[in-house]
Amino acid sequence: MDEGLEVVLFFSNANIAPVSEYDRRLDAVRQLAGAYGLELHCDEYRHADWLRAVDGLEGEPERGRRCHECFRFNLLRASAKAAELDIPAFTTSLTISPHKPSRTIFELAGDLPGFEPYDFKKADGFRQSLDISRELGLYRQNYCGCEFSFRPQIKS
Repeated sequence: MDEGLEVVLFFSNANIAPVSEYDRRLDAVRQLAGAYGLELHCDEYRHADWLRAVDGLEGEPERGRRCHECFRFNLLRASAKAAELDIPAFTTSLTISPHKPSRTIFELAGDLPGFEPYDFKKADGFRQSLDISRELGLYRQNYCGCEFSFRPQIKS
């Protein structure tokens, strides 16, 4: 990202289940924030709200409509938090994953005030995230977080 920007972290992942997985990921973000001296805000864990947002899409394939609704849900939460904190611009770390289509995320967030499309995969960002994770000993998940994406992990 551009030099001179103040980075404020917002952890909002109501899609993550079970709650023990949510806690592991939140602990990793807290560790990252501490290592870099970053301000961290945590959203309420509102899994029931997220389930309502994706209701009827449980059987959708990965990267399908359920994922799009999930992205939108979390982007709306981030937009609201940015407004609450009087932060004029925000982006999302969703784009660091090679499994998440940045173009789709940008389209879903395009109407949100202050959204800045930034593709963290560019300039070898994913590899850099792996290096930082290793260096700090951060937990790295092997599924997106929701119970519907976890099912294939159980079968294999």
